Amino acid sequence: MTRSFATAARVAVTLAVVIAAIFVGRGIWDYYMVEPWTRDAHVRADVVGIAPDVSGLVDKVLVQDNTVVHHGDILFQIDRGRFQIALQQAEAVALGRKSALDQAHRDFQRSQNLGNFEARQSVEQNGTSVVRALSDYQEALAALDLAKLDLARSNVRASVDGVITNLSLQPGDYVSTGNPVMALIDTDSIRVEGYFEETKLSRIRVGDSAVIHIMGQQDALEGKVSSIAGGIADQERTSSAGLLANINPTFTWVQLAQRVPVLIALAHVPSAANLVVGLTATVYIQPRAARPES
Repeated sequence: MTRSFATAARVAVTLAVVIAAIFVGRGIWDYYMVEPWTRDAHVRADVVGIAPDVSGLVDKVLVQDNTVVHHGDILFQIDRGRFQIALQQAEAVALGRKSALDQAHRDFQRSQNLGNFEARQSVEQNGTSVVRALSDYQEALAALDLAKLDLARSNVRASVDGVITNLSLQPGDYVSTGNPVMALIDTDSIRVEGYFEETKLSRIRVGDSAVIHIMGQQDALEGKVSSIAGGIADQERTSSAGLLANINPTFTWVQLAQRVPVLIALAHVPSAANLVVGLTATVYIQPRAARPES
């Protein structure tokens, strides 16, 4: 009987271990394959390329690398001498065109007071002169406005609140219209982008709470799912051969889950010194079972 009891005990222990292993294995499977979390996440932000609207030599650089700036702050100045001269020329041309327009109006009025045939021809000619003088004056005013705009934009300003980074611009450098010369990180756009396996997307909804752990930092951040990517690129698809899909047959017995970007809006954005764009993060989405029913 003792032997039967020992055998039964061994069987019971074995069954208990097997059941525990099943539960542990199921938990591990759910944690790694189903639970909505990922280590593949990064801090992201929009980067604005600061490009001048006019060309010229840099006169002053008013910021340093990693400087915090605000919308409208002057970042650097382009030599204003040429633009001031162009403005003076435009003002002089506009003044001359205005004088010519006034004279054309006076000639037109005088010709209207005459009653002979030659006077009627003069009225027509002077009327045409008034129209031409008015057109020339409006053209001069447009050139004047452009000269004022060029002068104003010789002061290159920040278009958003943010942080200047990777700055190498120096006084004396020549900058060209439309060519970016420094980067401005838009701090209002800082977010976390997590890349979740497609098997986990069914448990993620817009508005879900998220906990973010930045690598190397103690404090966790909180956020909410703001959007889920509407599509991802098919790496196996090519348009080079008759516009037909060219599917790579390698490892046809392995089907890896695709990674889908999920955008996390932060509830509170720490200072730029503590939240560097590009840092690695781990994101945990609140499980569906923990969410109240809508």
